Amino acid sequence: MLGTVIRLFPLWAILLSLFAYQQPALFIDMKSAIVPLLTVVMLTMGLTLKPQDFLDVVKNRRAVSIGILLQFTVMPMVAIVISLALGFNPEQTVGMVLVGSVAGGTASNVICYLAKGDVALSISMTAISTLLGVFLTPVLTGALAGLSVEVPMAAMLMSLIKIVLLPVIGGVLINSFLSGLTQRLLPVLPFISVSAIVVIIAIVVALNAASLAVIGPAIALAVILHNGLGLAAGYYACRLLGMPEIVCRTIAIEVGLQNSGLATALAMKFFTPVAAIPGTLFSIWHNISGSLLAAYWSKTPQEKCQTKPSADFSKG
Repeated sequence: MLGTVIRLFPLWAILLSLFAYQQPALFIDMKSAIVPLLTVVMLTMGLTLKPQDFLDVVKNRRAVSIGILLQFTVMPMVAIVISLALGFNPEQTVGMVLVGSVAGGTASNVICYLAKGDVALSISMTAISTLLGVFLTPVLTGALAGLSVEVPMAAMLMSLIKIVLLPVIGGVLINSFLSGLTQRLLPVLPFISVSAIVVIIAIVVALNAASLAVIGPAIALAVILHNGLGLAAGYYACRLLGMPEIVCRTIAIEVGLQNSGLATALAMKFFTPVAAIPGTLFSIWHNISGSLLAAYWSKTPQEKCQTKPSADFSKG
C-alpha cells in the first residue's frame, strides 16, 4: 500500500498543486517551511546511505566520472541555452540554471531500479554528485546566471552545507551506528521524502498562483526540453563510449533527474518565487518522465542487462 502511494508521487504533486493554485492563502504562510522540509529530505537520503556507497566510486570510477562530468556540464549548459532561446527574464533564467546545476535527484535510485539499471552505480553517483554539488552548484549558478542576476555564491555555499552536507553526513552516521533503527525506518523514509517534496511544490505554486497562468506554459516547455535532453545526453554519450546497456540507462537517469527540490528551496531563499517555478515544475515532470522511461526499459529482456559495469569499468 505504502509503495503504491510513493509510486503515485506525480499524481499527489499535481493534485496538491491544483489545490494550492485554487486556495493559495492556505499555503503562502508556509513559505518559511521550505528549507526545513528540504533538510528533512536530505536527511532521509543520508539514512539510506552507508560509507561503502561512497567507496564504491573507486570500483566504478570510470562510469561515475563520466556521469558526474555529464551531470555538471550538460545540464547547466542546456539550461542556459534553453533560457536564452525562449527569451526568459533573469528570474526565470536563474531558476533554470539552478535546476541544471544541482545534483542528481533523490528519486533516481528508485527509477534506476525499476528501469533495470545498476542501482549500486546509481547510489554512488547520487552520493558523490550530492557532495560535489555543495560546491559546484553556487559556482555554476554564478558563472552562468551571474551575468544577468546577482548570485550570492558564498551565502549559497553556506546554505548548501547546512541544507545538504550536514543532513546527509548526519544520516550516513546514524545509518552506520544505528543500522537497526534505520532498517526499521527504511520502508517509511521514501514516504517522508515524497510528502515533504509535495508540500514544497504546493507552497511554491501558491506563491506564484497569480503569475503561473502567464509564464507557466513557457517554463513547462523549458523543463520538458531540459529533462529530455539530459536523459538523451546521458544515454547516448555512454552508448558512443561503448558502455553496457545497464550503465547507459543508469547514467541517463542520473543525468536527467535533478534534485529539483533543492533548486526550488535555493531559489526561494536567495531569489524570488518566480525563480522557484522551474524547480517546482521539474519536480513533477521528471518523476513522470522517469517513471515512463522505467516502464519502457523494464520490458527489455533481463538478459540484456546482465553486464557487470563494475568489472568492465573498474580500470582506467
